[in-house]
Amino acid sequence: MIHFFDLKEQYEKIKDEIDGVIINVLKKGNFILGKEVENLEKELADYCNTEFAVGVSSGTSALFLALKSLGIKEGDEVITVPNTFIATAYAISYTGAKPVFVDIEDDTFNIDVTKIEEKITDKTKAILPVHLYGHPADMEPILETAADYNLKVIGDAAQSLGSEYKGKKIGSLGDVVALSFYPTKPLGAYGDAGMIVTNDKKIAEKIRLLRNYGQKTKYNHTIIGFNSRLDEIQAAIMRVKLNKLNKWNDLRRKNAKLYNKLLKKTNVITPVEKQYAKHVYYLYVIKSSQRNKLQEWLKSKKIETMIHYPIPIHLQDAYKGLGYKKGDFPITEKICDEILSLPMFPELKSEQIRKIAICIRNFRN
Repeated sequence: MIHFFDLKEQYEKIKDEIDGVIINVLKKGNFILGKEVENLEKELADYCNTEFAVGVSSGTSALFLALKSLGIKEGDEVITVPNTFIATAYAISYTGAKPVFVDIEDDTFNIDVTKIEEKITDKTKAILPVHLYGHPADMEPILETAADYNLKVIGDAAQSLGSEYKGKKIGSLGDVVALSFYPTKPLGAYGDAGMIVTNDKKIAEKIRLLRNYGQKTKYNHTIIGFNSRLDEIQAAIMRVKLNKLNKWNDLRRKNAKLYNKLLKKTNVITPVEKQYAKHVYYLYVIKSSQRNKLQEWLKSKKIETMIHYPIPIHLQDAYKGLGYKKGDFPITEKICDEILSLPMFPELKSEQIRKIAICIRNFRN
């Protein structure tokens, strides 16, 4: 069996380091917002080339608190895409604002920057580009449009830590960027965890209040806040893993390069990497007009695959109230019928990739 992810193999390679830092936290007996969180925040801010980082309880919390920190509220509109994990839209809805969708590019699967301006109204307060699958969105025109209309930019980099846009780390682009450390992500915790990075001191201070019940000091609550704190064990684990992130991302890129080479003469379409981008391949997503049959074929060969994501957000029952219908975002809808995520993780072996490629070639034949 070739698994889609194999988190156990990665753990075995760093077991002694991981076990050591967990035991160290247990011995200290401080489990919430302690030194491990503080140090991880400093290290991640340095990694992303930002001034500040604030640890929170999940990637969803990171998006939500980022929006709240910028004053997004009921009656506002936030522009984003319909082909992303639903948490992107949920975070907007949690503030009371309305997600407004824009179709995507056929090749990168990211927001089509040429279609943003037509969706801007007097209620629009922010643009929320998603850096999907590890490939950054085209940020320069997004930032220019935001400046023209006095809009905020919140980056959803849940899948793209370590990716770059024109040589700049994706975490440094925009007013604030949200990160996820879900276990399968490029930098994965052993549970839920997230981070917000920004160069704005006031935003960072606001998020620190929001994540911890709105209190600056214990029992002194200055604003209505939330329980969205990052715990010490997860922070300690991620400090170990952060030191290995560049190496792991390089291995993902190496695996993607081999996939690209071996799948060149098949009838599937492989991922692109735009000239402005450094792709970290959180997922390796191909397109096939026979996606469902291909997935079943690979399953019969004991190869696990997934679809990210089969139903676009505008067609989800949860968002019926927005009034969208099938056909509103044709590129998104077409891609949702064609995309297939192949196994991708740093420890994936070249012989496994070769087997997958052979099975895909045999499916064509």
